[in-house]
Amino acid sequence: MVSKPEQYSELHRKNMEAAMKLAQMSIENSQRIVALQAETAKALFQDSVDNAKALAAAKDPQQAVALRTQFTQETAQKMIAAAREIAEIGNASRSEFSRMMTEQLAGGSKDMMDAFQSFFGALPGQNSQVMETMQKAMANANSAFAQITQASASAFGREPAKAAAKATKKK
Repeated sequence: MVSKPEQYSELHRKNMEAAMKLAQMSIENSQRIVALQAETAKALFQDSVDNAKALAAAKDPQQAVALRTQFTQETAQKMIAAAREIAEIGNASRSEFSRMMTEQLAGGSKDMMDAFQSFFGALPGQNSQVMETMQKAMANANSAFAQITQASASAFGREPAKAAAKATKKK
């Protein structure tokens, strides 16, 4: 009976560690995105000042139009690069979150089942159907999580790449 509170404490500790890792990851990614946005804003502001000076020095309207076109293309490229980097941060974060959740679910479900078995085993007049129901529920939860993970990966383009790689290997 002494091990039951310890089992629940350990399960709670593991869940808190996972939650802290996720919170830390979220903070770090937010800081990276804010820093990227600040750098991009500074660069675009400086470019705007430089562009205004260049436009003021333009000798004829054709040169001014050519400069504006060039500046617009450069600005668009910088914005696209920043958006791409933010998307990469988001994708890396999503992958890490998925990995952590898979590990947590796999380890947590085993720990939880052990705790439930211990708990239900100590109850007087135990009912085997309760434990079977709990095991089925955990298996269904694991299956649902695996399906969600697979659908998420497919939605973000990771599955088609894997399928293409497998098709290439078969040839």
